[in-house]
Amino acid sequence: MVVLPTKKNRKILRAAGIWGLVFMLAGCSLLPVEEQELQPPLVEPVKETLTIYEVKRSDIAKGITGDATFVSERMHYLHFTESGARLVALNVKLGDKVKAGDVIAETETSDLDDKIRLQEIAIEKIEIGLKQELQNKPADDPALRIKALDLESARIQMRSLQSQLKRSRLVAEVDGIVSYLDPIKPGDEVTAYEDIVTISDPRQMKLVYTAAGPNDLAGVQIGMDASVKLKDKTYPGKVVQTPMSAPPSGNKTADEINAKSVVLRVEGLPADTAIGSHADITIVTEQRAGVLVIPRAGLRSYMGRDYVQVMEGESRKEVDVEKGIVSATEVEIRKGVSEGQRIILDN
Repeated sequence: MVVLPTKKNRKILRAAGIWGLVFMLAGCSLLPVEEQELQPPLVEPVKETLTIYEVKRSDIAKGITGDATFVSERMHYLHFTESGARLVALNVKLGDKVKAGDVIAETETSDLDDKIRLQEIAIEKIEIGLKQELQNKPADDPALRIKALDLESARIQMRSLQSQLKRSRLVAEVDGIVSYLDPIKPGDEVTAYEDIVTISDPRQMKLVYTAAGPNDLAGVQIGMDASVKLKDKTYPGKVVQTPMSAPPSGNKTADEINAKSVVLRVEGLPADTAIGSHADITIVTEQRAGVLVIPRAGLRSYMGRDYVQVMEGESRKEVDVEKGIVSATEVEIRKGVSEGQRIILDN
């Protein structure tokens, strides 16, 4: 049997439906409004900036440039021959003029001076006694022989004491200027054969350029011309010694310097040029005229391969090349590119 809703029930159902619809609408208004997704901004691609160089012919030179110093051709190196003694006096400063015989430095000697004086007295007494004996006794008398032996012994002892004194002092052998001075101070122990003072003869000078190492002087040969700039004036020079031609000096410091130095003779120097003066030198070791030249930034190397990047229209390609002279800023190209081609420089 089907039960139909009464009029009253129909009103209740209608009211419930209306309120349900209201609640549904209200619930929808409480939900968050979904934001519209933004499109990513359009990024304009970065354009590559290329530095282009057009291959051309030019002159190129390779050489050595640097700061050189005027030094004496005759230098005397002073050092002690025994280690362990303490320095008590250093009597010169850098640039001082000295005379042959001047005492330059001294180490401690304790009472050595007194011993030498006492020995001088002992020798003199023996000599006086020997003269007296010679007046009273025949030449073959044994007493005279004993006196003579005493005198010889005393003189040997004197020579030993004087040798000790000599080893404790550094004495100038020539007139000159102190051109090098070790930073050793009184109270420091000296080391055998370590140069403490260099005395240079100012009457004869040479110009010396010292590189970081022997490889930096590759290509320099005796007889090469040099340009020497001194006080805004340029003078002609010539290479007279290279590391290969440097004779052994017998001095460790000098030999180490010679192994990475070139010596130049300079003509027409002004009279006021002194030891220690500086000059800028240029020695051209290799040069070529009218060859294809590019900046060094255009040459690329990888695992022994030399190549350049050539622009052809809007594209580029790698081209193997054969390089020639390489200077500080440019490279000679012997094969691989031709005049007028455009290459890309490495930024």
